[in-house]
Parts: sequence; C-alpha cells; structure tokens
Amino acid sequence: MPKLPQDFLFGVATASYQIEGGAHADGRGRSVWDDFCARPGTILDGSDGTVACDSYHRYAEDVALMSELGVDAYRFSISWPRIVPEGTGRINLAGLDYYDRLVDALCERGIKPAATLFHWDLPSPLEVDGGWLQRETAEHFAEYARVVAERLADRVAMWMTVNEPNVVTSLGYSTGVHAPGRTLGLYALPAAHHLLLGHGLAAGALRAAGAQSVGIAQNHTIVWPASESEADQASAALFDTMWNRIYSEPVLLGRYPDGIASMMPGPVEHDLKIIAAPLDFYGVNYYNPTMVGSPHAGEIVGGNVASDLPFAIHDISGYPTTDFGWPVVPEGLTAVLHQLRERFGERLPPVFITENGCAYNTLPDPSGAVVDTDRITFYDSHLQAVSAAIEAGVDVRGYFAWSLLDNFEWAEGYTKRFGLVHVDFDTLARTPKASYAWFADRIRATRAG
Repeated sequence: MPKLPQDFLFGVATASYQIEGGAHADGRGRSVWDDFCARPGTILDGSDGTVACDSYHRYAEDVALMSELGVDAYRFSISWPRIVPEGTGRINLAGLDYYDRLVDALCERGIKPAATLFHWDLPSPLEVDGGWLQRETAEHFAEYARVVAERLADRVAMWMTVNEPNVVTSLGYSTGVHAPGRTLGLYALPAAHHLLLGHGLAAGALRAAGAQSVGIAQNHTIVWPASESEADQASAALFDTMWNRIYSEPVLLGRYPDGIASMMPGPVEHDLKIIAAPLDFYGVNYYNPTMVGSPHAGEIVGGNVASDLPFAIHDISGYPTTDFGWPVVPEGLTAVLHQLRERFGERLPPVFITENGCAYNTLPDPSGAVVDTDRITFYDSHLQAVSAAIEAGVDVRGYFAWSLLDNFEWAEGYTKRFGLVHVDFDTLARTPKASYAWFADRIRATRAG
C-alpha cells in the first residue's frame, strides 16, 4: 500500500455537462456542447448531455454517495450557461440557487466544495461571436467568475478557473474532435492565449470576491520520442512545448516559451502579468504518456488526419490499456510531477492531482455487483506513483479520482465508463462498484496512518 500523509486530501471529480442534465431546467442557456451534439456524426453513439446522470435533480443522492465514500472534497464544475445564459449580461438567479443548494449539502456532510468555473461548456452566443478566439470572451469569463464568487466564495474551499485549456484549444479549435468543432490547426493558438487570459482575469475576480484558494487544472503528459532520431526528438520537444509548456510557463513563470509570444494576440506582455498572478495551488490532470515522432502523411492526431501538423502521435505498446485504448503507465504520473518540480522549482505551488482515472466498461454481474478489478489496480498503482513523487520531494497535497459517476464522456457519448459508481442510463440508478469500496478503504487506511 502506498504511503501518503495522514492529512492527504482525497476527492472525486465531475463536470457539469457530463453529469447534470437538466438542460432545459430553470433558465439554463444553450452551450457549445448542446450545439456540437446536435450535429450528425460528432458523438460516437449519437447521444448528448440533455439528461446525462440527472445530477441537477439528484444531487442530494450523489452527495450522500460521497459522504459514504468518505472523501474530503468534491470537485465539480459550474455551468456558465446556467448562470449567464447568453454568456454576458443577464444573470439567471435560479442557476445560482442550484449551486447554493449543492454547496450547502456538501458543507453539511463535511465535504469541501472544490469548484471549477469552466469545464468546456461555453455559452453558445459567445461562440457565435468567436468564442475563445476573441479577447472579449476572457473578459466575459471574469465577470461570470465575479458573479459566482460573490454568491459562493464564503463556502467553496478551492477554486479552479479553467479546466485543461490545452484540450479545449487542440480538440475544440484545432482538430474539431470536441466542441465547438473548429478545425483551425495551428491557427487555433489565439484560443490558448485567451483561455489563459481568462484564467488570470477570473483569478483576480475570485480574490476580489473573497476566494481564499485559487488555482487552475492543467492537463499534463510526459512526452516520449518515438525513436532516438533527431527528427523524432525535435518533434517530441515541439509537442511538449505545444501541449505542456505553452500553458504552464505563462501561468507559473509569466512568459511563453521562446518563439511563441509572437504568435499570440496582443498585448502579450501586458496579458502575461495578469496570467501569472500567484496561485495557491496547481492542479494536474494526468491520464497517460504521449509518444511523438516526426510527421508522416496520414498519421492520426487526435482522431483527425493531420499531416499538416509538425508532429505525429504514435501508439504506445507494451502496457495494459483501458477500454479507451489508453496505456496504463502510472510511472508517467511520477515523471510529470518530477518534471514540474524541475522546470519550476520554487515557482511551483502545492500540487493537487485534480483528475486521474480510467475507462473500464464493467457492467453489473447477475447479482447486481460491479466488480471492476482493473479500476482498483489502476488507482492503487497511481496512488503509488503519487507517493513516490512525494517521497522525492514534490509537494502533492491531494488527489481527485475521475470520476464519481459513469457519465457522458464527450465525443464518446455513453460508451466509456469512468465512474466509481455505475449509472444505469435508462433508469439513472446508481450502484457503487467494487472500486468505490476499495477507495473508501484506502481513505480510511490513510487517515489511520
């Protein structure tokens, strides 16, 4: 069993569009994911998040499951279109009331609310005006952050501004695999800058409203060159810059990697001062390493043929894989944490693993039990990886498992299950899996020392 500090924070994580449902309830506006799902061929099973897990109406049941699990914190995201239906202007008080109820229910159970302001569900009217390609979206995001914080900052223990700006930029604006479905290639970089600017502006708005703990949730991967050739090494280094460094260095160092600032919309130097506002913690989302080589015609990158990109993603063999086909490489998480410490030193705030999990589609057996042994093995090995990083001196304070519930898994629809709790998407019945019981035992054992 990996050794973790007794005060190590254990949590679970979800995202609003993936679990809430209630798409037409109480004045919620439309999001880019509603629009994307309505386009034929975008979602693997043709589904959408209109109902999802119906957590909008069943949040009390989900909070009870977390209480039984024994977690210290719940990372959830707030739906921007539920609060500001047009993205700017009119405030939907019913949306704020929902999150008020959720936060109160968590606090009553002794679970720390950890809120993410943007987990990909941009209000549709803002995308019509250009979405994250436009500077104004970052400004609207800060105003939305202010509205939310003025209502909730007295009770929310942790705030994350933006979730995975690199994924939004690459899959949403570069390759079109995710909403809003734009295929701009490297011309998507303005979205990266404005997401980071939105982070910085929102962080300021949160603090002004009394938020005590502010951070960001960044997706990090360790990059493996496909070979020792000079071309593959150069492509891997470029991918590392485009996936990791473009997003971490502005936030933690106040600068872009060499050659990148000139590619961003201005005023870059002014914006970097906002983006680099001090953080209370740094969130790391990790799933697997990425093997990268030089580009070849017809290589598949992010699901699209992208031979015009200056790198190619290669399959990683020799490791077990999840039902998503992702390699299970827990030592990659240790490597990411070491890399962050090496790159940023004292500039790296305390770290929380804000997402880590796996897709295994284990279904109930004839007795109704969901015996997801592979998920238990995954979590055990990745907690060992966190423990190894802590022992090596990385200041990791907590770990949020992805995810509490089986949910709407973006472009994969309901075909991939990440939950500690099985959800029957016909009846919406929740069934805790074997991994749920294992995770509860792991929390108790850590607290006992």
